[in-house]
Amino acid sequence: MRTQRWTLVVVCAATAMLMLDIAVVNTALSKIAGDLHTGLHGLQWVVDAYTLALASTVLTAGALADRFGRRRLFTIGLALFTVASVLCAAAGDIAFLNSARALQGIGGAIMFAVSLALLANAFPDMKERAGALAAYGATIGASFAVGPLVGGALTSGLGWRWIFLVNVPLGVACLAITRARVAESRDRFARRVDVGGLVTLTAGLFLLILALLRGNEDGWGSAIIVAELAGAGAFLAAFLAIEAQIAEPMLPLRLFRNGAFTGAQVGAFAISASFFAVFFYITLYLQQILGLSAIEAGLVYLPGTVIMFFVSGATSAMGERVSGRAMVSVGLVLVGIGMALMTLAQVDSSWAIGLPGSIVAMIGTGLFNPAVSGFALGSVPERQSGLAAGVNDTFRQAGIAVGVAALGALIPAGAALGQGDPAAYVSGMHDALWVCAVLCFAGAIACWRLLRAPLGAPAAAGHLMADAA
Repeated sequence: MRTQRWTLVVVCAATAMLMLDIAVVNTALSKIAGDLHTGLHGLQWVVDAYTLALASTVLTAGALADRFGRRRLFTIGLALFTVASVLCAAAGDIAFLNSARALQGIGGAIMFAVSLALLANAFPDMKERAGALAAYGATIGASFAVGPLVGGALTSGLGWRWIFLVNVPLGVACLAITRARVAESRDRFARRVDVGGLVTLTAGLFLLILALLRGNEDGWGSAIIVAELAGAGAFLAAFLAIEAQIAEPMLPLRLFRNGAFTGAQVGAFAISASFFAVFFYITLYLQQILGLSAIEAGLVYLPGTVIMFFVSGATSAMGERVSGRAMVSVGLVLVGIGMALMTLAQVDSSWAIGLPGSIVAMIGTGLFNPAVSGFALGSVPERQSGLAAGVNDTFRQAGIAVGVAALGALIPAGAALGQGDPAAYVSGMHDALWVCAVLCFAGAIACWRLLRAPLGAPAAAGHLMADAA
């Protein structure tokens, strides 16, 4: 029992730390831009260097954890993340910061990929696991939402470098707990490292994000953007071809014949590419258009964050009366409605204009996160929980990276940095919010159709995994 509690504590603490580092930088972007003398392109990479590195390596990290030991990989990820945080705080220019953020993302990938697998091993009983996943889901949503407040407080009080330095004592504490209290586990039938899949997936995602980031600046029909998009398509197609042909793929494509498994990935991508990605631009709106300080911008998210935390915690008890399928689908619908309500924001609006939309979206996130994690774990045999967690986290982080870059094509973000008309920024933000809302509604429909298997019933997935092996 003590091992279970300590595992839940360290997993939630580590997850909070890495999710905060996705969101916490948002309120510090203006200060970073001034201190490091960079523009919008450099600022986007502060977010995307982290999420892209995380997205492109998390699947491999999950497979390695199943093979070499989940506690061992978790420890390596914690150490790498902590060291990279020190490097981020020491950055003297934007290139160094973004490089350190990429290293931080690799450490985060290992932590993220192993987190759910550690919980699955520590909580084999499905009822107890539901409670652990509720806490885990609440941690993800609350950390991402409260990130701007934490970032604002640290940036306003101590300086932006402290948003990275605060990770150091947390990382050291998590390392000590992991070594002393967390049990080791692995898959006795783990697959070999899929080098071809790793290389093609990483290259494909990198070129795709790079093209999306540079499209507005270089022109969507320019030779370099067309070449990057074509290269991304070629590498991603090669990745699928490799996974379909080799004996031990990093991503067994037969898994996607299981509707519950596929639905978990569709839902994770939908919420990440929309709600989590648009945070970047909403925070710029609050600070640069409405003139809020870093800490004031963070406080705007606080009411919704508190409500979401309690909603996530309640999902464990709700699971006996409400299906996971309903929680995922209804959660996405509420997130979509929330973002539609945020389009009421104007250049001269009060800060409170976004509260109704934020609260509705946070309620939806509170319902969604624990339920989708349950589907991700319950749709494969427990021995391959690292692989399942890695796949789900890949779709989450790829969604954030693609979303931040793609929404930048709709929003003239330079206007928020004094390089254009604020009204144009707000108009572009409205377009982006509507696109995000539609994506959530489409994701809700897809999840309702796909998530037909009972939550926690891995039988169908077990047959598929046996076939894939």
